[in-house]
Amino acid sequence: MILSDIPHDPGCYLFLDENKEVIYVGKAKNLKRRVSSYFQKTHRDSKTKRLVAHISDIDFIVTSSEVEALLLESTLIKKHQPEYNISLKDSKGYAYIALSGDSYPKISVVRTIDTKQTGKKAKSTYFGPFVSARERDQILHFTKRTFRLRSCKHLRKRPCLRYHLDSCAAPCTGRVSEQEYAYQVTCAEKLLQGKNTELLSDMKEDMQRCSDELAFEKALQIRDQIKAIEHLSERQYVLRNTKEDEHIIHYALHADQVYLMLFSVERGCLTHKEEFVFEKTEEFLDEFLIQYYTDNTPPQELILPEEPDESMEGYLSNKRGSKVTITVPKRGDKRRLLSLVSKNIGATFFKHITRVDALGEALTLPTPPSIIECFDVSHLGGTGTVGAMVRFMDGKPDKRNYRRYKLKSYEGIDDFLGIAELVRRRYTRLLEEESTLPDLIVIDGGKGQLNAAHQELIVLGLDIPLISLAKREEEVYSISSQIPLPIKCDSEASLLLQEIRNETHRFAIAYQKTTRSKKQREDGKKRGKTKYL
Repeated sequence: MILSDIPHDPGCYLFLDENKEVIYVGKAKNLKRRVSSYFQKTHRDSKTKRLVAHISDIDFIVTSSEVEALLLESTLIKKHQPEYNISLKDSKGYAYIALSGDSYPKISVVRTIDTKQTGKKAKSTYFGPFVSARERDQILHFTKRTFRLRSCKHLRKRPCLRYHLDSCAAPCTGRVSEQEYAYQVTCAEKLLQGKNTELLSDMKEDMQRCSDELAFEKALQIRDQIKAIEHLSERQYVLRNTKEDEHIIHYALHADQVYLMLFSVERGCLTHKEEFVFEKTEEFLDEFLIQYYTDNTPPQELILPEEPDESMEGYLSNKRGSKVTITVPKRGDKRRLLSLVSKNIGATFFKHITRVDALGEALTLPTPPSIIECFDVSHLGGTGTVGAMVRFMDGKPDKRNYRRYKLKSYEGIDDFLGIAELVRRRYTRLLEEESTLPDLIVIDGGKGQLNAAHQELIVLGLDIPLISLAKREEEVYSISSQIPLPIKCDSEASLLLQEIRNETHRFAIAYQKTTRSKKQREDGKKRGKTKYL
């Protein structure tokens, strides 16, 4: 994978070595910016230097928020145990809010879930995990104060002096019955579970009433409390309280191709994803399920965007040897899981296609330019002049069709003649071979280079859309206009052109350095022979 494939979304990135083993897992608010930083600067610490030296490939998983990215990072580290995540492997994990199983439950923060609770004592109820300690403490404080729950270690015969009586129901004083306290606990559980629609509605009415009564300080306080509750709705869809293994499958269709992605969830934790591209058929989803689960064990639950063949559930159950449930959710966490898979499909498969469509629209082309070729000239003070051409297919580099040229028609510095020679040689060859011509030609330069290329196309009798991209202001020029086209430099169309131009420039400079080094070696050998004679 190349860096340009990585989206700007939040999520987790995985660095892989040459054996496709995960050697590092990280999270980022902006995946592309974070991953790019590893390769754009010199690292001081030896550990990061070793990491970068061993990176052979990159994978990523897009999430809906930074919170999800943080939790997913923890899950992936526990699964893969990457070599360069040693410090994270030893972390204690994230904290939970717990309600004890007493007659007057205590609310507290715990870091581990007690799975060995036995005997007559009721089990505690856990909510979380919470990544942000600040957010967790705000929610804990809010829940405790709103529902006046105790947080003292033991019930006492007299009030706890650590807390004001108005912030705690003080069951130790007998001021609240067990039934009344149980009602408060039930409300707190609903809040912590995210079942808070009615509560939020009531609080928003209270906030508006305070504002109407000019009690702005109280209104702001309620607003902050509402935000704390609303944060609870930002649940972690890839880390859920379930003991079942699940597969979440979604797909997208484009140009008779199916782009399908499968998320594996083990014990409520997203562990990995798989990607598939194949031709569309009438019953492609059923065909995929049969073929995939011929070689893989079906999960306990399969979450799909649509109903498969009615016999599929029985087939998968038979393959597993136990009941397999197929779910097509319309709402809730499972529906949001499908949306998360869909988002990853877009980030993985369609980012380039989207940019190609945007470029076609910006240039008012009849169809999006599937094949784009770009030319650049490179030299050092007029010596060692070379040229390069790169081809992009559907917005991605097609490196098998990159070409480099030693320019022969002139000496010195003349980029116009250089571009003319490149265009003439490239398309004379394609015409002779009856090869596929590009949908768009891009020239690295301004109007002068553009006109030089245009004249060569006229001589060859070719009518191919032609533009140039000037480096300084990233201005796009066409033959039909004397002023730059109205394409913003931060638009998807311009970003694609910049990526293509930069790749061409890189390829040209690399070739120019290679030829210069070769000439220096040859000159050195000649000098050595002359001295010997």
